[in-house]
Amino acid sequence: MTAINYDQLAADYAANRRVHPGVFAGLQAAIASHMTVLEIGCGTGNYIGALHAATGAACYGIDPSTEMLAVARSRWPEVRFEQAPGEALPFGAAHFDFAFLVDVVHHLTDPAASLREARRVLRPGGALCTVTDSARIIATRMPLSVYWPETVAVEMVRYHGIEQLQAWLAAAGFTTLRDDTVEHSYALTDAAPYRTRSYSALRLIDDAAFARGLAALEADLAQQGELTCTARYTLLWAS
Repeated sequence: MTAINYDQLAADYAANRRVHPGVFAGLQAAIASHMTVLEIGCGTGNYIGALHAATGAACYGIDPSTEMLAVARSRWPEVRFEQAPGEALPFGAAHFDFAFLVDVVHHLTDPAASLREARRVLRPGGALCTVTDSARIIATRMPLSVYWPETVAVEMVRYHGIEQLQAWLAAAGFTTLRDDTVEHSYALTDAAPYRTRSYSALRLIDDAAFARGLAALEADLAQQGELTCTARYTLLWAS
């Protein structure tokens, strides 16, 4: 599979990727102001920055991308950002009360090792939330899977099944408490986030398929004015 250079994606991510209200609400409910919180794979800092602003908790973010972190630091100077992979967290044991990953686990070189690292840096009783997509969510994404059906097969390879993630969590020493599905419906009026391939799956299909889907999306937007879309995620909670 083609490797993605996330340094090159940083500006597009900052401009076009937004916090999912359902995911944010779930994470915020797990955080109190006295806690120390880590986001693994924070990218441009959307979630960890907004959570710090909302809760006042001490917040940290790690990411391997230099450019993603440059954007994050410029936007959220009160959050501590470190450059590191999820498989080698630059913190001592029992440092955090809560850790989370949002749409990141499928990007990790060794997800099982990353979950073991998350367990290591969490204090006794600390919790982890892994936000990901189930197979059903991937197959029904609107507009991604509707206009670019080629992304479905790509994503089914990239994403790990919920049962596999639960097995890795258990092997890392976690107990899976529950899994929730959250969704957010919105009106899409502009194809700009897709035109720039701000969603990594669009960089993993060929140019002809991308152009074909974009043309269809833009034609429907021109005709209808807006399209109703629904973004869904599965939240795996463990401690």
